[in-house]
Amino acid sequence: MSESFRYRVAVRALCDFTAREGDLDHRFTPSPSAREGIAGHALVASRRGEGYEAEVPLSGCYAGLVVSGRADGYDPVANRLEEVKTHRGDLSRMAANHRALHWAQVRVYGALLCAERDLESVSLSLVYLEIATGRETLLTEEWTASELSEFFVSQCRHFLAWAERESGHREQRDDALRHLAFPHAGFRPGQRELAEGVYKAAATRRCLLTQAPTGIGKTIGTLFPLLTAMPRQGLDRMAFLTMKTPGRRLALDALARLGAGRYDNVAKHETTVLPLRVLELVARSKACEHPDKACHGEACPLAAGFYDRLPAAREAAVSRGWLDREALREVAVEHAICPYYLGQELARWCDVTVGDVNHYFDAGAMLHGLAQANGWRLAVLVDEAHNLVERARGMYSAELDQRRVNRLHRSAPPALRRPLGRLVRQWQTLVREACQPSGGEEESQERPVYRVLDGLPDKLVGSLQQTAASITDHLSEHPAGTDPELQELLFEVLAFCRLADTFGQHSLCDLARHGRGHAVLGIRNLVPADFLAPRFAAAHSTVLFSATLSPGHYHRDLLGLPENTVWQEVASPFTANQLDVRIRDDISTRLRDRAASVAPVVAELSRQYRASPGHYLAFFSSFAYLEAVLERFRETQPAIPAWSQCRGMTEADRDAFLARFQPGGQGIGFAVLGGAFAEGIDLPGDRLIGAFIATLGLPPFDSFNEALKARLQERFGRGDEYAYRIPGLIKVVQAAGRVIRGPQDRGTLVLMDDRFARRDIQASLPAWWQVALRRRYGS
Repeated sequence: MSESFRYRVAVRALCDFTAREGDLDHRFTPSPSAREGIAGHALVASRRGEGYEAEVPLSGCYAGLVVSGRADGYDPVANRLEEVKTHRGDLSRMAANHRALHWAQVRVYGALLCAERDLESVSLSLVYLEIATGRETLLTEEWTASELSEFFVSQCRHFLAWAERESGHREQRDDALRHLAFPHAGFRPGQRELAEGVYKAAATRRCLLTQAPTGIGKTIGTLFPLLTAMPRQGLDRMAFLTMKTPGRRLALDALARLGAGRYDNVAKHETTVLPLRVLELVARSKACEHPDKACHGEACPLAAGFYDRLPAAREAAVSRGWLDREALREVAVEHAICPYYLGQELARWCDVTVGDVNHYFDAGAMLHGLAQANGWRLAVLVDEAHNLVERARGMYSAELDQRRVNRLHRSAPPALRRPLGRLVRQWQTLVREACQPSGGEEESQERPVYRVLDGLPDKLVGSLQQTAASITDHLSEHPAGTDPELQELLFEVLAFCRLADTFGQHSLCDLARHGRGHAVLGIRNLVPADFLAPRFAAAHSTVLFSATLSPGHYHRDLLGLPENTVWQEVASPFTANQLDVRIRDDISTRLRDRAASVAPVVAELSRQYRASPGHYLAFFSSFAYLEAVLERFRETQPAIPAWSQCRGMTEADRDAFLARFQPGGQGIGFAVLGGAFAEGIDLPGDRLIGAFIATLGLPPFDSFNEALKARLQERFGRGDEYAYRIPGLIKVVQAAGRVIRGPQDRGTLVLMDDRFARRDIQASLPAWWQVALRRRYGS
């Protein structure tokens, strides 16, 4: 082995590789959140005596392998090194292989400490802190420095062959990426400008907001420059994050065009494959082979002996290199292990991860956790980034349903009846007080009521915390035969309480009563910036791209992007003569005018269709409005084919809707603005020749949105703009973008609402549009 060989690994990653064995077991759950873990570590440190050292940085080297990390705490007086682990419930439920992993970590830290401080021996302690009660359990061992050194060497030797392979892979990968060629003869108009902006963002460690039009090839235009930047900027990993499944497919197709693929294809003389490990992450529900079984060895055959079979599966997976959903499942089935958790493991070892935005931005995001734990220089690409504001709001929101609590209280085991009973009474008190009219007379229990509360209902939150502790204890004592709904309530309560701990001006608390005994309590995030800002700061560079990211200040403010974030707008390659844009400013689609608008909207649809037959999409603000127009349209225009988006469409239903748009066909598809067919679909050529948009896209003027407006006004001074106008126009421009998909496309866009004629609205529309007013459908 070369003495110059250098490979760095974190203590946790080393032990995860060398010390895990036996079954996959998630019964000792739910684990505390990252925030609760940090608070727990701080609590333990605060209880120790003077001179106690917290977060002790340690590192050491064996045969060119550099191992480093931070030990949780060291007491020099007692000569005791501590590894702190937070947990919930009965500690005896912890699987033995979890405990073995914890001991391995503290022993490696002990070896590093003894070597660094020239100690002859040390006490090693595992400190288990029960997060609900604050109770500590200490397990202690005495070790000599020589014993710990032997243990450290054994772990390093176990890992060294893999480390050498990883180092060799990194060299091959970086060398190939230095010579990576663009896969087409030339760049499309605007694509080079986009690529240059992405590369500069990586080179300067900045965030980039780039608005680039549909049709220029944004996916490959962002992947290519960032891949070429990886060796030059020392990037360890890249994440391509999407909002929907089709976005993942586009990214994987682009990576394949750039040369990524199965390594073993080289042996078959099919092609020369770029030495780039690509992993597709999918949701657990879609990857699970046994959805009817629990995730532990006694229930699921793919969890039994998972860690014993993992090394061979991991070896086979990285030998392939290309690990989309199908390939990952093939490896998992071949080695009889869970494909979902195999994917979680391989996220440690793959160069490019393609997944959902939740994998980096939500509270317990795996990719963010791995990057932090391993010190990665991670670059992030976010596709369709105009959706990130709403997606992030959802990540940091939670709600509880009174009906579930009432139902479980009636069927609860004896040990839970008292805490659930207290919770039921707190619910009743909250609903009674929150829903009482200002005059003092209680409203009808059957009448729907919505209230934005002044703050958190502290008494109910306290009761929720007590209930969570009681349910956790019960599940600890009765792990078999657990009521799934009881466990689901526990997860919901814990999620709610975690957000309650961080409640502030970025969120509000509301109560919606739908009838007697049916109220929903929610914590709704309004400004995700406070949660997302640390994620942007942690990444080496983040590029957010979409066709609709204007105005830039809206996304900077609401997402918490750094002040040095760069704004880039790529000029559209399309020209005004490709899209005939007309405004019907004699039509109002406001709620009060909606019934009167049906007839002129139907007349405009039929007039345009008869003037230029082909495929069209017509977008409306709601299903109710859509259905009213569709009914009148079918009555008056039976000869024109029409089909409609419906509530709760399955994936097969959505595919059938889009299948109607065949080349050379004719008809009008009715859809809801902001829904499944308003963005992310591609109908080039004559598969779609026009669109009608009968709404300004504004969110409803209800109590929630008015509260959102007030909060955004208070924080940014742009309440109406941020709560209503910008989100609405983003939906409009996205839907309109379905019409022109390439340089040869021609089409028509009809905007039906008088507000589209306002100067401030037209100033927010794409600059390449040339808008004409059409005040009467016959003019």
